[in-house]
Amino acid sequence: MAAPNRRPLASRNAAWAQALSRKLVASRITPNQISAASVGFALLGFLAFWAASCSQGLTQSAALILAGVTIQARLICNLLDGMVAIEGGKSSPTGPFWNEAPDRAADLLFLAGAGLAAHTPALGLTAAALAIATAYLRELGRAEGFPPDFSGPMAKPQRMAALTLGTVISALYAPHWVLQMTLWIITIGAAATIARRALHLLKALNTK
Repeated sequence: MAAPNRRPLASRNAAWAQALSRKLVASRITPNQISAASVGFALLGFLAFWAASCSQGLTQSAALILAGVTIQARLICNLLDGMVAIEGGKSSPTGPFWNEAPDRAADLLFLAGAGLAAHTPALGLTAAALAIATAYLRELGRAEGFPPDFSGPMAKPQRMAALTLGTVISALYAPHWVLQMTLWIITIGAAATIARRALHLLKALNTK
């Protein structure tokens, strides 16, 4: 994972991230293992959403809170794998695979799971498909030799922020309705992101 292809994140400069990164660099844990762990958190999130879909009351709320925690745990893994690989000098030849493939699996698991909890599985799968398509366009541009396009309005950080917020709110109030609205926001935002990145790519290709 070359440095110019990294998503710009202010959180890399946070003291807690720097300290945790240093501990991981000093350990035997590899960046690829951290990337793989993000899928583990995503699977746990999917199971939490599924549990929420077939429960009520405090059990449902607890499952949704757990799902929200796993979303943030996935993002922490996404942050630290790059820091350990690049700043820590522990990158590997298979790093590009582990940098991308787990992210796509995590998007599918989280958004499909939210669809189950919202009792609208088709909407969750639609949001997941569009999320994966945004990454496809970014990687297509890179394959053509252009810098990665991380533009929004619904890139991965924005998707996961919206899903986390919607999940936590749904644990407190009207879970099905709140999650449905959250998934619609992600779906519409991802579609707009696809259109924007497609236009950027077409313009770049025409001027190549």
